[in-house]
Amino acid sequence: MLRKMEEKDRKRLKRKIHIRKNLSGTAEKPRLSVTRSNRALSMQVIDDAKGHTLASISTLEKELREIKPTVEGAAKLGELMGKRLLEKNITTVVFDRNGYLYHGLVKAMADGARKAGVQF
Repeated sequence: MLRKMEEKDRKRLKRKIHIRKNLSGTAEKPRLSVTRSNRALSMQVIDDAKGHTLASISTLEKELREIKPTVEGAAKLGELMGKRLLEKNITTVVFDRNGYLYHGLVKAMADGARKAGVQF
């Protein structure tokens, strides 16, 4: 069981490195990175040129703990992130799926952010 999880993580990290070779965030178009686990979901917007996180959101935040890591919860989290970005005048981002496959939770977070008005 442990070896299977190690292999799964190794493959995801390999995909992540391959994606990040060509994907970078700037001040005009920052990178929207998503992270998921069995327990929590999180998103952050990063300016890679400066190495600064411009905005972040997580289901571990006190006011967002009721959001569960389901497709519906991921969509809601994406919408909330989109609203936070629009408050900071960030309208376009580069989507970084962080090595995860683009379906399920990752797709729901992206669609939620798009629904809020963020373009990518």
